[in-house]
Amino acid sequence: MPDSILLWLKSFIPAKTNIDRFERMRACAGSLFGILLVGLISYALLPHEAHTIWLIAPMGASAVLLFAVPSSPLAQPWSIVGGNLWAAFIGVSCAKLVQEPALAAALAIALAIGGMFLLRCIHPPSGAVALTAVLGGPVVHDMGYAFVLSPVLLNSVLLLASALFYNNATGRRYPHAQQSAAPHPHQTRDELPITRLGFSHEDLDEVLKDFNQVLDIGRDDLEEIFLQTEMRAYHRRFGQTLCAAVMSRDVVAVEFATGLDEAWHLLQEHQLRALPVLDRGRHVIGIVSRTDFLEHAGVEVHTGLAAQLRRLLHRVPFSHSDKPEVVGQIMSRPVIAAQVDTPLLELVPRMADGLHQIPVVQADGKLAGMLTQSDMIAALYEKNLAAARAVPAAGAAGSLRSAA
Repeated sequence: MPDSILLWLKSFIPAKTNIDRFERMRACAGSLFGILLVGLISYALLPHEAHTIWLIAPMGASAVLLFAVPSSPLAQPWSIVGGNLWAAFIGVSCAKLVQEPALAAALAIALAIGGMFLLRCIHPPSGAVALTAVLGGPVVHDMGYAFVLSPVLLNSVLLLASALFYNNATGRRYPHAQQSAAPHPHQTRDELPITRLGFSHEDLDEVLKDFNQVLDIGRDDLEEIFLQTEMRAYHRRFGQTLCAAVMSRDVVAVEFATGLDEAWHLLQEHQLRALPVLDRGRHVIGIVSRTDFLEHAGVEVHTGLAAQLRRLLHRVPFSHSDKPEVVGQIMSRPVIAAQVDTPLLELVPRMADGLHQIPVVQADGKLAGMLTQSDMIAALYEKNLAAARAVPAAGAAGSLRSAA
């Protein structure tokens, strides 16, 4: 057999999946839970004589999307509810207006797809809903437009509710954000620092516009994949620097019951922006920053700041006080922390987009050090400087070999 034919046949073989066993079992268990719940509730609520329908087959296809690929734009709440409702309405209308079944089925699918594009609710199983409305036989035809609400809407809402509960309970964010990234936290027109040197949101939008195809992946997921790929390429070229090699180890910290005046004095004395808050086992339970102090002092009033701050720091000589008295009452939590073996480059987006310091913890959650923007800048500078020095050295070595 010619090699060209063999290559063509091999192109039909699907690529190896990168999904682990847990995720596969999670999807299977989710579909079992979802369809069973939809079936039981629909059977209990709807009449189930011989001439009624309480569960439609397209729900099986919807379950594949909602539980196996919950991050897909095709599996979001508006996609399943809007897509199925529109397709059911179009299918019933075509069945009533067009006598020829084949033509009615074709028109129903075409109009359903067109409407889903317009309404931004593309959901592949909705095509099967439209086809069911046309070719479902006398039982479906006798139901008329009631088919749109029951069972289509009921089945769709129940399956969506089960997906909302199950996906979030098993660690999968659902629904998945389909809009562009949040605006700049400083409310300016500048891009976030992490995007100024790499590709921008506008770059990705232009590429997607030129690609001109429906992608079964969310825009934010696609952007995250690109960013992670850039980081992995950087690791491959320049190696990895771990937090343990860069972090500050002699960390000034406070406890939950540390007085506000003492904590503020530590911030001033050591010229720090924030202090990690520890329990007695030295586990990180929060972080208190200058911003926390100023917010609880009421700086939004813009008058008498010094007096307000003094009032906050002044200890009340009573057993009860309406104002905060200790660090634990004003600290921020949960805390964004890094592990000692976290690659430094993974923290660049967080540090570049607003965080000034990140506690570094051991595997048991105990404080190991503190990583600041200054630490990161110094480490990245040294890493890139070493790489820049290595390039001329490699060129000189090559020249010597050529001369020899």
